[in-house]
Amino acid sequence: MANRDLTPAQRVALARNPDRPGTAEFIQNLFTDFFEQRGDRLCADDGSICGGIARFHGRPVTVLGHRKGRTLEEHVAFHFGMPAPEGYRKAQRLLTQAEKFRRPVITFIDTPGAYPGLEAEARGQGEAIARSLALMSSLTVPVVCVVTGEGGSGGALALGVGNRVLMLENAVYSVLSPEGFASILWKDASRAEEACGVMKLTAADLLELGIIDGVVPEPEGGAHLAPQVLYRELDAALTRELDALAKLSPPALAAGRYKKFRKMGEHALRKERP
Repeated sequence: MANRDLTPAQRVALARNPDRPGTAEFIQNLFTDFFEQRGDRLCADDGSICGGIARFHGRPVTVLGHRKGRTLEEHVAFHFGMPAPEGYRKAQRLLTQAEKFRRPVITFIDTPGAYPGLEAEARGQGEAIARSLALMSSLTVPVVCVVTGEGGSGGALALGVGNRVLMLENAVYSVLSPEGFASILWKDASRAEEACGVMKLTAADLLELGIIDGVVPEPEGGAHLAPQVLYRELDAALTRELDALAKLSPPALAAGRYKKFRKMGEHALRKERP
């Protein structure tokens, strides 16, 4: 089946495919001289967010993103890509550093949501996400965000406040999972497939609604089948966006990002009106 013929539920399945390229693979194939930075300087290191400094075609950048892991041990250690507060505080440390040294920021988003455990709440999960949102909103360097798999709730948005927000063709981005949506709206998690069609969570839906700025094509059948093809497409998209943003002044970057997110609700309302 061609990518254009996939149903929303099929795209959700592709977004969750365990063989889909993740942040570690994007860093390895798109960047050079990557130096990972660990720890939040307050509590611990959360491996579910991977980040550091690197070069993108010779240009120094800060790169970070969600990490789910590949083995069972990594899945457990990284909470299946659901960050705890330490992960978001590590991201804040990297974002602050990027601002200080005038490095563009590139983020890769792939998470079901923030870690919901009791210990995460006790250590300030909500505050950590809110502070990440505020910090990203105020940056005066270029920020490009890419939803590569699942983009779930505030756990995703905490790394998603960019001047440009892109999505891979078979990625999804939503306020919660289809299972959670069905459980809340219909009290029946088994209607998750139906929920996928109602939620408007695909890249095509969100481009039409003005939530994202562009869609990066994937090879037929999904990114996991020909990842090198995807890396070439994503490399070109990132180059194009960074070149355009480099022409803007620091105040214009911050103001443009603020204006972009303020307009999202207005655009969505216009689309819903008859």
